[in-house]
Amino acid sequence: MKHIQLPGLKQGVSQLIMGSDYFAPEVYELVCTNLDAFTAIGGNTIDTAYIYYGGKSEQAIGMWMEERKNRESINVWTKGGHPSNGVPQVNKQAIYDELMVSLERLRTDYIDVYALHRDDTNVPVGEIVDILNEHIDAGRIRAFGGSNWTTARLQEANAYAAANGLRGFEFSSPNLSLAKAQEPYWADCISIDGEGLAWHEASGLPLFSWSSQARGFFTGRFTQEDRSDADLVRVFYNDDNWERYRRAEQLGQEKGASTIQIALAYVLNQSFPTAAIIGPRNEAEMKSCLEATTISLTPEEIKWLDLRTP
Repeated sequence: MKHIQLPGLKQGVSQLIMGSDYFAPEVYELVCTNLDAFTAIGGNTIDTAYIYYGGKSEQAIGMWMEERKNRESINVWTKGGHPSNGVPQVNKQAIYDELMVSLERLRTDYIDVYALHRDDTNVPVGEIVDILNEHIDAGRIRAFGGSNWTTARLQEANAYAAANGLRGFEFSSPNLSLAKAQEPYWADCISIDGEGLAWHEASGLPLFSWSSQARGFFTGRFTQEDRSDADLVRVFYNDDNWERYRRAEQLGQEKGASTIQIALAYVLNQSFPTAAIIGPRNEAEMKSCLEATTISLTPEEIKWLDLRTP
């Protein structure tokens, strides 16, 4: 499996990143089964957040790392700064408070990969860069990025960092998937568009995609007539996405791969560094994700899948 190098990390980020929004001590056996299977295929990075499952996700990961004694071989990626009851939390005190709780839950004294779950455009971006660099200097985090940040704010932040001799945002985490979101899945979430793709191609900033497989749109469990999943219908059901589905299905048949594997390969074969958060619940789904990392797509195939060519 390919890895993406980030400044400050002892090891690269595996191109597949294990999602953990359903992790909890109450399902610890399932957590162990899935994390053991993930590391067995070469995965080394786990995505979590201060808010996931009311903090239980971080707790379960901390239990697993302590039990397996594998902290040094795992990249923990956690997030803070999610609005609380609609109130932004991107400020010095809130970031510090949440980070200290996350460290305790995770049973560790540092976070390998840290991201702000949301931006607050009312806060000067230089102030945010200064805050995050303080945590870098204190050894609490080793690299940081933005989840659901616009490319304009990322560019502004990194220009400020460069001008002031500071570390900047070293990755971005929006939604990137073959199916294009016609409206946000969750409030204030950002899905990458053509302009965003062009910015990442020009800047080379790594992108770690959430909902990289479009919430199951490409699994084959859904059809245009099946409107049972209201959120999937709201976000992804349109003629263009069904045409993308058909093209992925066709290309999969040509390459001996499933439709959802082609959709994941689309994310992993961009012209800039990308990784995908995955959420397999069993061995078959884990194997499917691993096989997708071996599929090579040409730039022409990427454009065709994305409806940029006839």
